[in-house]
Amino acid sequence: MGSSAGTKHEGFTAEERAAMRDHAKELKAAARRGSRADKAAQAEQDVLAKIAAMTPSDRAMAERVHAVVRAAAPVLEPKLWYGMPAYALDGKVVCFFQSAEKFKARYATLGFSDQASLDDGPMWPTGFALTGVTSEVEEKIAALVERAVS
Repeated sequence: MGSSAGTKHEGFTAEERAAMRDHAKELKAAARRGSRADKAAQAEQDVLAKIAAMTPSDRAMAERVHAVVRAAAPVLEPKLWYGMPAYALDGKVVCFFQSAEKFKARYATLGFSDQASLDDGPMWPTGFALTGVTSEVEEKIAALVERAVS
């Protein structure tokens, strides 16, 4: 496949390779942890640290998304997933926050995996662009997350 500049792109981008390295580290760290409670507590701390390290605009949105997800679906456990804050049910990621900075995008993304119960006919959205998190957006996120785990 060629780019618009006429150069050929082969393989993964630097950002994609970094995400894969993050995921490998996450798997190794999870394997080393002790009890389930220890793993859950450390996973939440890892997520909060990742959020704290984001650019100011991404951090502000990620903090609000984290709070809304935790309140709307306490059954979901925070964890890192490919270097992104994610929320899992029985160890399987249901939703995640991808900062704009992560892949040099113009907006952050709230994404849902195939584990989310968002099915609506033969086609439905699983990713939502975020440029800010207002009270209206928080309500929409809460509704989506509640539905995702129903």
